[in-house]
Amino acid sequence: MEHIKAIKEDNHKVFNQIYEQYHQQIYSFIILKTRSEYISEEVTQLTFIKLWKQRKQLNEHLEIHIQIFGMARQVMIDLLRKESNRFKYEGESANTPFTDSLITAIESKDLLKIMEQDIENMPKMRRLVFELSRKQGLTHKEIAQLYSISPKTVEHHIGKALMQLKQHLYSIML
Repeated sequence: MEHIKAIKEDNHKVFNQIYEQYHQQIYSFIILKTRSEYISEEVTQLTFIKLWKQRKQLNEHLEIHIQIFGMARQVMIDLLRKESNRFKYEGESANTPFTDSLITAIESKDLLKIMEQDIENMPKMRRLVFELSRKQGLTHKEIAQLYSISPKTVEHHIGKALMQLKQHLYSIML
């Protein structure tokens, strides 16, 4: 409790001690939730920024670690919602800096089962086009010839499939 009082009084030394003590714990907590190094790094940094900016509002009767982890959880939720909304509005062209971490998460068997189920539940043509493209490695032109549709239609089906999968991934990670 004395740490909280010192931080509220702008004591940088105590703040740095708290940072050193909880930085790795916050990072580990977030990586367990998101499986994303990018998000974990961002949330950890933003949590300590928030802690410093809101130091005057800290509760002196509540342990510092409870307040820090509460902040971290809220920062994580806010960041994931922001990314989810960005995907919603930018669509398949959305550039995400934590794609590599998501690939690691997808390697988990449970998540793979969910993704396979998502693919199975797609409309028939979208599913067929997506599977030929991603699982069989056919080009858009080859798929278009196979089904007597235009390459643009193939592109549209793949884009819709990817969008559906991305949005579901983000909803899972919230």
